[in-house]
Amino acid sequence: MNEAPKVAAIVVAAGRGSRAGEGAPKQYRALAGQPVIRRSLAALASHPRIGQVVAVIHPEDAAVFADAAQGLDVLPVHGGATRQESVRRGLEALAGFPPDLVLIHDAARPLLPHDVIDRLLEALAENDGAVPALPVVDSLRTGETHADGEVDRSRLKRVQTPQAFRYAAISTAHAQSRSDATDDVAVALTAGLSVAFVEGDERLAKLTYPADFVRAETLLTAGLVTRVGQGFDVHRFGPGDHVWLCGVKVPHDHGLIGHSDADVGLHALTDALLGAAAMGDIGDHFPPSDPKWRGAPSDLFLTHACDLILARGGIIDHVDVTLICETPKVGPHRDAMRQRVAGLLRLPLEGVSIKATTTEKLGFTGRGEGIAAQATASVRLSTVEMK
Repeated sequence: MNEAPKVAAIVVAAGRGSRAGEGAPKQYRALAGQPVIRRSLAALASHPRIGQVVAVIHPEDAAVFADAAQGLDVLPVHGGATRQESVRRGLEALAGFPPDLVLIHDAARPLLPHDVIDRLLEALAENDGAVPALPVVDSLRTGETHADGEVDRSRLKRVQTPQAFRYAAISTAHAQSRSDATDDVAVALTAGLSVAFVEGDERLAKLTYPADFVRAETLLTAGLVTRVGQGFDVHRFGPGDHVWLCGVKVPHDHGLIGHSDADVGLHALTDALLGAAAMGDIGDHFPPSDPKWRGAPSDLFLTHACDLILARGGIIDHVDVTLICETPKVGPHRDAMRQRVAGLLRLPLEGVSIKATTTEKLGFTGRGEGIAAQATASVRLSTVEMK
């Protein structure tokens, strides 16, 4: 039985995107709560047939890229002065473990359905390359200030990415090309390769101007529904000189006992996020019986829950944590806790609320035996995944 071809993907993200307006390069701007490039990378990395993803980035963007791609298995490579040079460098990065097939995608096309990838890979069974395309439906006319002619649109196509090729063929074509091609189909055709059209998707429109971001955000959020999850956790005091609360190390005359670092705030918040997404609870994903989680920092649990929601195209809108204890005092550390949680969840600071209360000396918290926490999380999720 023949093995399925190995498939890799290259995301081209080294440009500056000046036409998108002032601010960060467009691939790092937020789109419905996530950086544009993260959506493009995640769409490819989550496809079951794609085993390796390479991101070709500007050398000055290493830090912002690392933050945007946090949790994704992606290899960053520095790009060149032109798109074609950047693609060539991405192809060369795969040479040590060459795939059979490769998809080359623009980071500025973040709404990539898996169906398009499936059609491209299927077309490569009989062609050197394949490209998603849509027909031109508007009438086309020539002229500057007045119409003076008509263009036959019957053979015209709107070409999108990803563009898919047999890896060896497109690598050779790029290595031999001396032109400054605007896309990889041009390089392939110059080298005599056959490139087939497959059905594209309107959601794959490129983000070029500010209005494009508005349109894409509307598409992303139109089908989302708001869900609220809640979480609760308790840990007792034990020996130690500090406790971890909402990702911050707080000095104290006791520690908290737990299989991990016993961060009661992050545990409750992790369960709230998982609950909102109906994905079980923290024990399902990180069983306390598994020794590899002994002493583990709880931010791993929280970012895992966050990544699960983002992978479904979800948006985390707001989280709220209440710490219930007599000691230690939470007030002096509240700002640091909010900043830490906001960073872990990639939320603005106003999207994170952390409060503290006591039980007026009643119960186990009132007796100073431990700390409890409760949390809620508001997320927007689609009940239908992008296929």
